[in-house]
Amino acid sequence: MSAQATRDICSDNLECNAVGEAESRRLTLEHCNRKFDRQSAVERVRWSLANLPPSHVLSSSFGAQSAVTLHLVTQESPDIPVVLVDTGYLFPETYQFVDELTERLNLNLLVYRATRSPAWQEAREGERWKQGETGIAAYNEENKVAPMKKALRELNAGTWFAGLRRSQSRSRANTPYLDWSGDRWKVHPIADWTDRDVHRYLKRNNLPYHPLWEKGYISIGDRHTTRPIHEVDDEEQTRFFGLNRECGLHEFDLSTI
Repeated sequence: MSAQATRDICSDNLECNAVGEAESRRLTLEHCNRKFDRQSAVERVRWSLANLPPSHVLSSSFGAQSAVTLHLVTQESPDIPVVLVDTGYLFPETYQFVDELTERLNLNLLVYRATRSPAWQEAREGERWKQGETGIAAYNEENKVAPMKKALRELNAGTWFAGLRRSQSRSRANTPYLDWSGDRWKVHPIADWTDRDVHRYLKRNNLPYHPLWEKGYISIGDRHTTRPIHEVDDEEQTRFFGLNRECGLHEFDLSTI
């Protein structure tokens, strides 16, 4: 995004008009995040769709509480591409949940996968999720990060919506409403929501939790690295054996795509 476009978005922040592009970018982010802090999630989505660059893309893991963001964003942009990264190792219930929500919300679903099949990867590399942090990182890079980057490139995404929330884990405690790197923006419209906020939205709109929610799965990813809360000591251990809560999909620099 150009320096002029930066200033246009930040037009009501006079500081931005008196500095260079790098500082203007920082001030713009600070300004917009303060602005979003005073708005509802719906207002954040509407402002982002109206002011941030296309193409607009929404990602979803179709996890425990994913129906919230899918409903929230598609109510304002019904045809927005919804990207699912399929590792081939999701729970059967997750695939069923994908089908249910895709039909119910009439989602424009696009599925991205690694170039190599799960069987081919295992034949060459073994079960990398059992090979410590290094193996897990390599597995996640191939099966989650690389497909997501490919999706953003192919869709020419200027703005990426995602359902991250600060209360989900320690690693997400500082999640901003808006992030910006290179020419791409990322929007987290429910960053400040609690589990109670999520529950109220689901009930108000008659939306379901993931089928495994009632079985104690509070964070749901691949079946081989996801555990229900009653099998572990705390929430941070429900994913990747407690070695890491994040898969990397929401941690890479958008400017590297």
